[in-house]
Amino acid sequence: MLKYFTSESVTEGHPDKVCDLVSDAILDEILRNDENARVACECFASTGMVVISGEITTECYVDIQKIARDTIKEIGYDRAKYGFDCDNCAIITAIKEQSPDIALGVDNSLEFKQGGTLADKIGAGDQGMMFGYATDETEEYMPAAIMFAHRLTQKLAEVRKSGLLDYLRPDGKSQVTVIYDGRRVVGVDTVVVSAQHSEKVTTEKLREDVKKYVIDAVIPANLTNEKTKYYINPTGRFEIGGPKGDCGLTGRKIIVDTYGGSCPHGGGAFSGKDPTKVDRSAAYMARYAAKNVVAAGLAKEARIQVAYAIGVAKPVSMYVDTFGTGVLPDDEIAKIIEKEFDFRPLSIINKLDLRKPIYKKTASYGHFGRNEFSWEKLDMVETLKKYLK
Repeated sequence: MLKYFTSESVTEGHPDKVCDLVSDAILDEILRNDENARVACECFASTGMVVISGEITTECYVDIQKIARDTIKEIGYDRAKYGFDCDNCAIITAIKEQSPDIALGVDNSLEFKQGGTLADKIGAGDQGMMFGYATDETEEYMPAAIMFAHRLTQKLAEVRKSGLLDYLRPDGKSQVTVIYDGRRVVGVDTVVVSAQHSEKVTTEKLREDVKKYVIDAVIPANLTNEKTKYYINPTGRFEIGGPKGDCGLTGRKIIVDTYGGSCPHGGGAFSGKDPTKVDRSAAYMARYAAKNVVAAGLAKEARIQVAYAIGVAKPVSMYVDTFGTGVLPDDEIAKIIEKEFDFRPLSIINKLDLRKPIYKKTASYGHFGRNEFSWEKLDMVETLKKYLK
């Protein structure tokens, strides 16, 4: 029986992504100067205005206004006629330090206070559950729909910035519906692309160009046919976009950031948070573990849930589901993961080298499925293969 699954992505000029990028750009600059800083940076953007707030505890100084304006310029909002631009938008800051009550548990975990080792020192910055996922349906070990959607929005940005389609503007979205026969991807049913544009281009010209230079360049021809449906700027016009068209907010695209809906999400956003926040670091570690489990052949698909209590280093629970594809029972795979992967916050930070300014480039086009990041490494495959014997 055929199944249909849909995922979406957005460009870096989408108002929510503008905010994610600003938050992570500020985080990176702080970590560049103070790797032990505590950062939870939130951003809100609307017509002509950016508000930057949150909790930041650091010994360094960074020019938040300059970072925000430079980031907005890099995205492409550099002209007043776009309704939002780097030079003329008002930037309001409302920053305070991390709560000392939270710092009590993060600086010294419950286990460390009770005589634990140095690896126990940092406690989870909050309670909550995080998910990691991997599937063998693509070479990135990611679901096909979200990977196609990301590639479409990346291509939109590429043809805009290169000048090939110079009438495009920074805002844009994509959506892809993939057809499955069992677990195998057999086709693409529907492609939706909405691209912000200047007033000079006709709808017909834009649709023709986006189909040719974006969709056809991304979606494999062997997955489409005469029944594939294409919706390109289905409203007709998309001239007003970015923060002028909609308010933006950090952390509002968490499904775009992760697995496109193929895996549950614990609820915590990533952008603007330093790695002591397990919302971010534990989600990265769970992806790392799931990807290595699948690559090692322990399962064709794996979902890991890990949960924490605030101020406690060790997770309170771990759950593994291989959807019937595991070569070992799920509870045995869970025990293997607990043995081979250390999910205490300090161990995660050290294993994945998370105190570096690496986060701005995660903010657009997904945090997973891109080999440039440490949590995408397959360096545990050989270790895990021994359990196949």
